Amino acid sequence: MALNTVVLEELSLLEEVRPLLARLGVEEMSANAAGSVSQSSAAELEVRTPITGQVIARLRETSESEAQEAIETAYRAFLVWRNVPPPRRGELVRALGEELRAGAADLGRLVTLETGKILSEGLGEVQEMIDICGFAASLSRQLEGRTIASERADHRMMETWHPLGVVGVISAFNFPVAVWSWNAALALVCGDAVVWKPSEKAPLTALAVQALFLRAAAKVGGVPEGLCSVLLGGARLGELLVDSPRIALLSATGSTAMGRAVGPRLARRFARALLELGGNNAAIVCPSADLDLTLRAVAFAALGTAGQRCTTLRRLIVHESVYEDLISRLQQVYRSVAVGDPRAAGTLVGPLIDERSFAAMQAALQEARSAGAEITGGERIEVEAVGGEAAFYVRPALVEVAAQLPVVKRETFAPILYVLKYRELEEAIALHNDVSQGLSSSIFTLNMREAERFLSASGSDCGIANVNIGTSGAEIGGAFGGEKETGGGRESGSDAWKQYMRRATNTINYGTRLPLAQGVSFEIEPAEGGATNDSPNPE
Repeated sequence: MALNTVVLEELSLLEEVRPLLARLGVEEMSANAAGSVSQSSAAELEVRTPITGQVIARLRETSESEAQEAIETAYRAFLVWRNVPPPRRGELVRALGEELRAGAADLGRLVTLETGKILSEGLGEVQEMIDICGFAASLSRQLEGRTIASERADHRMMETWHPLGVVGVISAFNFPVAVWSWNAALALVCGDAVVWKPSEKAPLTALAVQALFLRAAAKVGGVPEGLCSVLLGGARLGELLVDSPRIALLSATGSTAMGRAVGPRLARRFARALLELGGNNAAIVCPSADLDLTLRAVAFAALGTAGQRCTTLRRLIVHESVYEDLISRLQQVYRSVAVGDPRAAGTLVGPLIDERSFAAMQAALQEARSAGAEITGGERIEVEAVGGEAAFYVRPALVEVAAQLPVVKRETFAPILYVLKYRELEEAIALHNDVSQGLSSSIFTLNMREAERFLSASGSDCGIANVNIGTSGAEIGGAFGGEKETGGGRESGSDAWKQYMRRATNTINYGTRLPLAQGVSFEIEPAEGGATNDSPNPE
């Protein structure tokens, strides 16, 4: 196969998608429910695979009235679920993990068909779901408060954590199921209900996960109806979640523009916002860097998921002493990396999600080219397949720029890696931080001082800062999220569970006196035979 040609197998709903959905349990769900799979052309939501551009399913969208009822049902479920002991709630999440493990091969392949990820990445996303279920199930026995020293004698002060309410989740196409699991697994063990609006570009995987959840709930028993639900449709359903007074916390993954629209609306009603937005991630390559390791790390971070990760490496800041060596090797990778059918063995880069993404990539490359950038790759790759003309495969682009141009400071959700040269580490860190996003970052160095400088308060300003690994591929054990226009949210591990609960400070007086804090004196004349603040109890 020529490097600039992709040969695709014909893809049909009957031969690939329907058996997967059947095994995952989607067809066990009510055929009359919103989200039911249909072959009728009258169905409202067409699902296309980016592999060929063909329609692989038609779904009935959730109506606004159905969405409102799902939210109300979730609230009623929350009122029951909050009183279930946390370890029992953890059993549900553990059972969900077991269902995900049993269906991993099918769900992973469905992720590939719906988003264009290569098979190992589709399976990796499902593994991430399994891992967070294990984390959350263990957490269900570790939800803890603290005891705080009181300044008043015979008093105990403590913090307790209680379930928050209904959690809304709006997820993006690039991680169609993992992001839901980061939120849902923690929310469920914390005693919350979950209402999920997946991307309209990836609804089938959401229906499959919902079917697996219902299987897990049936096995565990005692799970209130509507504890987890899925809404299928466009922006209007997302707005319903944003504006509903029943949604206590909204977790939304998407563009910075989306965050600017969602954040103020949530703030107006004092709802919690967990925003995971743009990421214009950079890596600094120092003179002492292990270039073999760096090359491998940069390749995955920049090329994985066809550059459609929020943690994709988009800027590479290389010391002048190693620049020519590293960039010449990277150019070879970019010219030869296997781009093609994500189902095929050996493929490392699948298609862009749609034509809009392709157009945005080409516009960014033209802007860089007009400013004098040198570009390796970036061209569209010919597709050989029936119906494949609507698929958008591109050769990833390596773009050498003399300065951090305006186009470099903007995030383009495509496989474009801008490369800059530096002399001093202070200059590199300044370039690194001189963007409005602050999600993920890396430094490649064997110099302890350089590494520690990058991780210090005056180093990387991102929520994730790595040494000698790439910007993508975060583990579920650490909290995930970023600063600045990335939104400030944190999901997944560490103490991210606290966002899904409300905190109460409790003070208990087990003595017979009533001293006030800060030494305040407030004496009242006691009734005859009564007691003052500091007198013994008459009993």
